[in-house]
Amino acid sequence: MYYIGLDVHKKTISYCVKDAAGCVHQEGRIGSTRCELDAWIRTLPQPRMIAMEATIFTGWIYDHLLPHAKAVKVAHPLMLRAIAAAKRKNDRIDAGKIADCLRCDFLPECHMASTEIRNRRRILRYRGLVLRQAVQMKNRVSGLLMETGVSYNKLRLHRMGYFAELMSTNEEVSESIRPLLRLCREHIDRAIRLDTALLRSLEQDPLLKRQTEAAEDHPGSGSDHGTDLGARGWRHFALPLHQAGHQLLRAVQRREELSGQGDADADLEAAEQAYPAGAGGSGQTGTAIQ
Repeated sequence: MYYIGLDVHKKTISYCVKDAAGCVHQEGRIGSTRCELDAWIRTLPQPRMIAMEATIFTGWIYDHLLPHAKAVKVAHPLMLRAIAAAKRKNDRIDAGKIADCLRCDFLPECHMASTEIRNRRRILRYRGLVLRQAVQMKNRVSGLLMETGVSYNKLRLHRMGYFAELMSTNEEVSESIRPLLRLCREHIDRAIRLDTALLRSLEQDPLLKRQTEAAEDHPGSGSDHGTDLGARGWRHFALPLHQAGHQLLRAVQRREELSGQGDADADLEAAEQAYPAGAGGSGQTGTAIQ
């Protein structure tokens, strides 16, 4: 077996090929392109195992080399202490250290999800970015109005009809902030359209549909209570109540449904005051009542 360590960078990949005894057979540097990887992999001896450190470039290189090796492993960067603690450090030495960790079975391997799952995670990360930017713009709209002393309805501010009414009828909105408010509103509307398109693509994804159907067929498997709570669509999510006890609140479909939680919190506080921990003459009884 030949053990290959890769030190991956944006434009280049340093490699080191060692045998089971630790002797170096090949080492050098190639460009990080698919064509150069194909030409390089044909020059390597068989059988072989490949290891590399987890970086932003690891995913496509992992997928490209996976059919050409017995195993391709990815090392956790923070746990790869052999490289981080080395006094002498360059790309060639790093590749050799990775090859040694792979050869001696000391590589702190991290899990690599399948290509299909990583592609869908990329969509979810992009959706998270879109939502964060929309929240920033909403906060900026509120900040601009508060800076200039404009009175507004906080609950209705980010609704399209109320925003248009505010801009047209409220004389407190000065001309200096009107262009900024319009730009913020356009950004929010664009983010809403993007979010809707991303959710629709996820709902129509065949792989996610199969996983959802499999979860619905086995509602008691594992610790995932999503199907028990009715979280059957991608617009649903579950709110954790107590993670140590694996208790979850009901699944909610829209953010507006959270607005009614204030009354429930008030009822809970009233119940805690009415039934203290010592009620009933013993702590156990009081805890059961609560």
